[in-house]
Amino acid sequence: MKIAYFLIVVFLTTVISAQEINVNGKLKDATGLELPGVNVIVKNTSNGAVTDFNGNYTLNNVSIGSTLVFSYIGFTTQEIKVGQNSEINVTMQEDSQSLEQVIVIGYGSQTKKEITGAVSVVGSETIEELNPVRVEQALQGQVAGVNITTQSSSPGSGSTISIRGISTNGDSRPLILVDGNVIEDLSVLNPNDIESINVLKDATAGIYGVRAANGVILITTKSGFKNTDLKFELDSYAGFQETTRRLPVLNATEYGVIINEAFAAGGSTPPFPNFTTLGEGTDWQDEIFRTAAISNINFNLSGGGEKSTYAGGLSYLSQDGIVGGSDANFDRFTGRLNYSLDFAKNFKFTTSGIFTQTNRKTLLENTLGSVLFNALNMAPTLSVRDENGDFTLAEGLGNEVINPVAQIENTFNKTQVNRIGATFGLRYDFLNNFTAESKFQFNYSEVDGKVFSPEVFYGSGKVFNVDRSNVTEFKNFFRDFTWDNFLKYEKIFADDHDVKVLLGMSVFKTTGTFTSFTGFDIIDNSYSNANISQASDVVNNFQNGGNEFDSRLLSYFTRLQYGYKGKYLFSAVLRRDGSTKFGPKNKFGYFPSASVGWVMSDESFLNDSSWLNFLKIRGSYGVIGNDRIGDFGFVSLLNGEGAYVINDELLFGTAIGQLSNPEIKWEQQKTLDIGFDTRFWDNKIDITFDYFKKRTEDLLVVAPVSGILGVAAPGSAPPIINAGIVENKGYEFLISYNDRFSENFKLNASFNLTTIDNEVIAVNSDNSFIAGGSFGVGQDPPSRMEAGKPIGYFFGLQTDGIFQNQAEVDAHATQANAAPGDLRYVDVNGDGEINSDDRTDIGNPIPDVTMGLNIGFEYKNIDFTTYAFASLGNDIIRNYERNQPLVNRRTGFLDRWTGEGSTNEFPRVTTGANSNNLFSSFYVEDGSYLRIQNVQLGYTFSDQYMKPIGIDKFRVYASVNNLYTFTEYQGYDPAASSGAPIGGGIDQGFYPVPRTYLLGVNLKF
Repeated sequence: MKIAYFLIVVFLTTVISAQEINVNGKLKDATGLELPGVNVIVKNTSNGAVTDFNGNYTLNNVSIGSTLVFSYIGFTTQEIKVGQNSEINVTMQEDSQSLEQVIVIGYGSQTKKEITGAVSVVGSETIEELNPVRVEQALQGQVAGVNITTQSSSPGSGSTISIRGISTNGDSRPLILVDGNVIEDLSVLNPNDIESINVLKDATAGIYGVRAANGVILITTKSGFKNTDLKFELDSYAGFQETTRRLPVLNATEYGVIINEAFAAGGSTPPFPNFTTLGEGTDWQDEIFRTAAISNINFNLSGGGEKSTYAGGLSYLSQDGIVGGSDANFDRFTGRLNYSLDFAKNFKFTTSGIFTQTNRKTLLENTLGSVLFNALNMAPTLSVRDENGDFTLAEGLGNEVINPVAQIENTFNKTQVNRIGATFGLRYDFLNNFTAESKFQFNYSEVDGKVFSPEVFYGSGKVFNVDRSNVTEFKNFFRDFTWDNFLKYEKIFADDHDVKVLLGMSVFKTTGTFTSFTGFDIIDNSYSNANISQASDVVNNFQNGGNEFDSRLLSYFTRLQYGYKGKYLFSAVLRRDGSTKFGPKNKFGYFPSASVGWVMSDESFLNDSSWLNFLKIRGSYGVIGNDRIGDFGFVSLLNGEGAYVINDELLFGTAIGQLSNPEIKWEQQKTLDIGFDTRFWDNKIDITFDYFKKRTEDLLVVAPVSGILGVAAPGSAPPIINAGIVENKGYEFLISYNDRFSENFKLNASFNLTTIDNEVIAVNSDNSFIAGGSFGVGQDPPSRMEAGKPIGYFFGLQTDGIFQNQAEVDAHATQANAAPGDLRYVDVNGDGEINSDDRTDIGNPIPDVTMGLNIGFEYKNIDFTTYAFASLGNDIIRNYERNQPLVNRRTGFLDRWTGEGSTNEFPRVTTGANSNNLFSSFYVEDGSYLRIQNVQLGYTFSDQYMKPIGIDKFRVYASVNNLYTFTEYQGYDPAASSGAPIGGGIDQGFYPVPRTYLLGVNLKF
């Protein structure tokens, strides 16, 4: 029996030994670059290897059926079962959730594990999947606490970025740095050039001092890797865009019915006695909306030698508008270069440069008389052209409503921007622990524009009529530079004490010069002759000065970072900023901040947890400044325009400009953040939670002063004062799930949520409020900044249904011209009379909650992603309807009040005097929405077909951007907003976000 047992053991051992093979292969990243230093090990053994400089590895005596584990910092660990094939090549996928991922934090970097502040990261993979035209679009729904409001969705238009709410009624833009270089306009940046976007949301942004009060966005562009071959990458897509919505307005027959009823109710003769013959009429929205083309091609290269790295790229984007087509086009050309060289021992030189040229044609939008505004209000009974082939005149529709097709035809507004930005850096490492670094960054931009207004007649009394053709040409120059110098000390003492010290200074200067001339009487009334050189009566639009600005900052900063055993973390920052925007007494400000972290999962009582992989608690507090106001507000300047009578002749000259205030000082923001980061179940689930509170004091606001001080004169303005406190507080929550179920299937999902409670604590002005925005014609501003309310809340009359009969009118407080069928307003103050004193809080443009949901999976060669964003609780003012007797109306007027009991929501129609057009809650709608931002399906061709022809990756995809928006808002787009802190959320015919269908290709070789 023992002999039989021995023979069986020997047989099995022989069989198993016969099943051992030698395994070799190559490791690359998703871009095709070889990865040196990847750990490869046979699971549950000590048999392992490390890839060489070319990404190659070899493992001997590997049993068939065993599992190889591939791990590398910053990449997802992969496990592959060994089969009969001895060659196993692996493409490593970057792990944006890795605790060892290096995060740029300002003048340095930390691993995700070490960070003690609220920092969010968006990687290049997400940007590539979204295919955004502008960088801001890649942040919406991806980063908790970041909200993007689109000022317009026309090609080339900008967006407003808000980080953790609106903290000021002035300029609330965050500081944006691209490779350390200040960027104000993100339209000049190609999203395909971006490697990562890091968003600093709390006091850790204090390292940037005065410019960091609204948060900091750090963008890093793609670079090469040392010891890698030259690699090429081609990304291209093409497709078309369409509007997601046409507003339901009356056709010609319905229009005739409503207009006749309104005239009859007003005691006038109905203008359409035979309304049944009017038919459908002209659909003016069909006349202006287009199916618009969009295309983009992006070519990149990268590589590196033993001591150098390089990367570069060229791209071209062209986008037509869904309103006006090629008459509203935007195109962008960019060229980029990054280079680094270790030119001597301990010396490193780095440089980067970006050149951008953009060309943009624009139409009037988002205002009274815009193209969309006119398309909604133009009478459907009018044709585009009359029987003579001329554009139809919009007679009887008010002074602002004109034929929108004629408006497009006669609009010539072109702008070209040429911009170059570059950085140069030199780093020297010495004495083992010290690093000295100097970086110089500059930007130079030229903006050339031409606006031609041909002689045109749109109808009697139209404000857009041009009696004398004219052209305005402008050329603006912008220059800025930043020079940073800093010294770093980094050392680990006794294996447990990690100390990092930073000491530095920074100089920033920005200047601008504006030139503009207007000439008249253009030859042949033609755009081809629209040049100042061929015009008459040329006027210098800056003849009295005011065409320059010059602003400077001088800063000193220091930061101490300390870690004990990698689990007790501390960081402290102090920055001293001096700004030319403040007078001698308040020129300099000090801005301290500190943060702490505790990695609890490294403690002995949690170290052996079977389900918890990581848990860190962190907190931060600091004071950050803001100086985003005009230059030299503390002194009086002679840059205004004065009118003088000398010898009975009217002459124009120089006068005092903006009223000065020598006492203005820094706007200060005190920010608190408490949060935690945790992972569990083999790092499959990742949760981040933050509570934040931001209190902005000494708000820099424009003082409401009497007109007798001359502030309404050309070139003059009220003074800037410190007068107000705003507070934002809320919660951020992020949960993500990542899992590879098999070699062929991988799933990832994430959900983020942000709540914001915005409140104005104080407004130190004579009126105790500051008004803003506009509604209708000649009415008071509808938005206010007032203590106890959200900034920019809506202030108007509160409706209480419809008067159903005369008895209700008689029983109600006195309301001017009220009759059955009219809106009934609430007598808020109870004085028995409806007037402006009854206005109250009727809406808030700031959302209570924003959410983002991202889902993706990979199955074999197929990949799928979808992104969604939701905004809940924000209100919008509907202000795209002109109150004139003959303008068109929404189909909601078909449900108007027609008699007692017919409706209690929509008032009667009449040309008679009434107060239904006063700003009230009738014009405020819920702007909540859920938007499917992107859906993409891709297919990557197998390596076995691509490698023989020298291609590392070939992927094709189809995607739809802005697939569908779920909302009850009746306008074009619930994301409508001017971006203004006071006056935002007012829709005057908002240019909608287009739905975009794309086919694209990713090629790497």
